[in-house]
Amino acid sequence: MSERILSILVEDKPGVLARVSSTISRRGFNINSLSVGPTNIEGRSKMTIVTELDAVEQVKKQLNKLVNVIKIVELDPNMTIETEVLLLKVSINKDSQTSVIEKASLSNATSVDVGQDFAIFELTGSSKDLDKFESLMKPFGIIEMVRGGRIAIQSNL
Repeated sequence: MSERILSILVEDKPGVLARVSSTISRRGFNINSLSVGPTNIEGRSKMTIVTELDAVEQVKKQLNKLVNVIKIVELDPNMTIETEVLLLKVSINKDSQTSVIEKASLSNATSVDVGQDFAIFELTGSSKDLDKFESLMKPFGIIEMVRGGRIAIQSNL
């Protein structure tokens, strides 16, 4: 199965996220990434769902039955701009501090906090970029990590 990106325009109302995600999960599909945020239209939100649906048409039909769903578009990966955010807290000491900061800088990560024995970095980019950064930092000891859901927009319609 390949990854599929659904962009769903919904009414900005309580419970919409739960109804959409449960519609997908009830059919036994896992959601790899989910992001929801406001749009330029008052009262509307955009959901970006990344999943490995082999029956995407069936799920789109089910989602279209939901009252608060306005429009569903499956994004073409070849014409889609997508990004994700990562916050990563890594262990540092006197010996490793310079190396950690250099690797973070080369990865275009931004230092957001540094303590005596840790550093926290923020990185925005493709999932591959975030995976590479995570791999670079693993040898130093990742204390904590959180990734935000991927967001995507069609670059050419």
